[in-house]
Amino acid sequence: MSYKEQIDLNRIPKHVAIIMDGNGRWAKLRGHERSFGHQAGAETVHIITEEAARLGIKFLTLYTFSTENWNRPSDEVAALMSLLFDSIEEETFMKNNISFRIIGDINKLPENVRERLNACVEHTSKNTGMCLILALSYSARWEITEATRQIATLVQNGEMNPEEITSESIRTHLTTNFMPDPDLLIRTGGEVRLSNYLLWQCAYSELYFCETFWPDFKEEELCKAICDYQKRERRFGKTSEQIS
Repeated sequence: MSYKEQIDLNRIPKHVAIIMDGNGRWAKLRGHERSFGHQAGAETVHIITEEAARLGIKFLTLYTFSTENWNRPSDEVAALMSLLFDSIEEETFMKNNISFRIIGDINKLPENVRERLNACVEHTSKNTGMCLILALSYSARWEITEATRQIATLVQNGEMNPEEITSESIRTHLTTNFMPDPDLLIRTGGEVRLSNYLLWQCAYSELYFCETFWPDFKEEELCKAICDYQKRERRFGKTSEQIS
């Protein structure tokens, strides 16, 4: 029986976040440049987006480009920006009733990429199905620093007392304030770390790591991760007896 057949559609995680890792290594194993792997990875994004929407996942957040990725060779960064520009297909979003959002310091992105992304956000804003979020020029430390700066300004201006700062007030100043915390975080490519991704939000997320490189992570791999998630007991600090 396939993993797709084993999934309980009544227990689908509401929010799945993915660290899409292994594009470059996948390409090198095949004797190609890293850009070839990124192209293959972009195709996987379309496949997984449509499958996630079909399964009933409400939020899918993809770690597309971190702030640390700006330190990669300039030709690779340029290729990634070009690929990002070319791979935004509004037709796919409209066909599947998917809305599109971005999180991260997008002011660092090239103007033409930024304009295309913002246009897609606007054009899909009324779609009511799954929300696809790309984390671009993103890091969790950057996000938390920005939220702290905003709150400090409110305190400095007398608009907030320090005693009023709570985890909820911090959450409302994060760029992810429009979405729930991830239920399931998936990382492909064999690495076992969070790499500065959604650190605040993943405090109680279920973590799933696999060896599969992102270009090979197709529908059945996603279903396998969800089946693994559905076997777990989410206690949020409580005991099993309390949950039951």
